[in-house]
Amino acid sequence: MTLTLHRRLTALALMLATTLAGLLWRLAPLHLPWFLYKYGGSMLWAAALYWLLAAILPGRKPHALALVAALAAAAVEFSRLLHTPAFDAFRLTLAGKLLLGRFFSLKNIAAYWLAIALTATLDHASRRQISKA
Repeated sequence: MTLTLHRRLTALALMLATTLAGLLWRLAPLHLPWFLYKYGGSMLWAAALYWLLAAILPGRKPHALALVAALAAAAVEFSRLLHTPAFDAFRLTLAGKLLLGRFFSLKNIAAYWLAIALTATLDHASRRQISKA
């Protein structure tokens, strides 16, 4: 198996695991405090976005993936300021709530960027370990 294919499959597996964790975080009755429920779910969404980009762009370095993920996450957040009948109707569905969210918040962008930075740092450290082996 080539290194690129291995990277792509690993990133896809991590994206699926992170997505599943995020769905459980948001949908299972975990009785989390509001702060953890709100921002933990947002951070898992951003981490899943990072891993999706890592799967699509397996040759990119973690800092480049982090930059693209941070810009994409901010763009999704700013899209909440756009109100059209189609967007607003989609945002009321479960998929719309999970993918796009409903209300704009700069705090969400901070949570996304923190999660992306942590995920990229983990990715970088794991890639260094693999290259040493």
